[in-house]
Amino acid sequence: MSVLKFGTYINLSYAFTLSRRCLWILGIWPDPFVPLSDFQRLSVRFIIVTCILCLYVIVPQLTNTIHAWGNVARMVQHVASANFSLMALCKLVGTCYHGQTLRVLMTSVMTDWMTSKDHERSTMLSIAKRGRALALRCYMASSCTVLFGFSLHVLKYHRNKHQPHRPLMYEFNFPYNTEKSPSYEITVLTQLSGGMYSALINSTIDCFVSILLLHICAQLKNLRTMLNKLVDDLAKKVISSAEFKERLATITMRHEHLIRNAKTVDDCYSAVLFIHMLAATFQLCFESFQVFTIVSNHLNISVIRVAFLSFYVVLVLTHLYIYCYSAERLLIESTGMAYGVYECKWYDISSKDAKSLMFMAYRSAIPLKLTAGKFGTFSLEMFGTTVKTSMGYLSALLTMMDKT
Repeated sequence: MSVLKFGTYINLSYAFTLSRRCLWILGIWPDPFVPLSDFQRLSVRFIIVTCILCLYVIVPQLTNTIHAWGNVARMVQHVASANFSLMALCKLVGTCYHGQTLRVLMTSVMTDWMTSKDHERSTMLSIAKRGRALALRCYMASSCTVLFGFSLHVLKYHRNKHQPHRPLMYEFNFPYNTEKSPSYEITVLTQLSGGMYSALINSTIDCFVSILLLHICAQLKNLRTMLNKLVDDLAKKVISSAEFKERLATITMRHEHLIRNAKTVDDCYSAVLFIHMLAATFQLCFESFQVFTIVSNHLNISVIRVAFLSFYVVLVLTHLYIYCYSAERLLIESTGMAYGVYECKWYDISSKDAKSLMFMAYRSAIPLKLTAGKFGTFSLEMFGTTVKTSMGYLSALLTMMDKT
């Protein structure tokens, strides 16, 4: 491996450390160093994870929801886990389906690190640190949720291991005898792994998309700096008008490339994020409902379960926030290109050259967005609206429970 390629690999590893490793575990990492032909066949790891989520988590919990029809508290408990796993499954399948497109996008990211200058790389590393900080918080919330959830089920298994009927994590009539060992232990471990996979998938793909958007933000910021320097050089007569137009054309082409990359991310995940928005809204409602029920009814619930539900709420909010934050940054940096044109010393150059800058200003008037099914745009405003809507659903759910 050449020094340049090794340095690029290190930079990619720094920006996508946790996402890269976890996506590889799931069998869906769009590795730019892997030949395109390798993305035409499904990974064994992807197939195993998909089967576990479908057969051992989603189907059992949806079936349990039907069986608990009329009991609001039990229905909410079953739907909550199925909803979270279904959200993870959609993201997993969506990322795998767009694997070739995302590989091309990752190749573009790799090229950006290879061709960037020192001052540009400093900006990229600075914004990458923000992405890593968001990812770390997301994985910490996910790890704490999984840890308390795992502890709950281990205690439940320990209490019932000598009972005639040993309950599963998600009750279901499997086509084999789950009462006998080692079938019971294998089934419980598989269901536990399904819950952990759900948390891992949601955290990993959310962080991956967020870091991709923040990388585009860094490139837009570098492009704005490059444009200001170009105009300053022309104003100071360092370059000629012909060279100015040539370099401006290069900046414009680079701007169009970044716009295409942002639209590629949106096209790959817009449908999935629409499902994410709906699922996250209801998930926040369901988990808040369980916490509210425990507190208001003074139920004798273990501290571990309360901690589990509390971290669950924090986890859902964190997942939603990282999308809204990175999308807000993308919107600001994309429209910032137009402001960059106004802020540069265009008044010190000829009117003919100044008019050439208007194409960049016009192109930046339309902000780059991350959308949820083309119906809504992720932003910090959407974050507040989603939380507010979720609390409205919680109020309706509590009213339903009072009437039953």
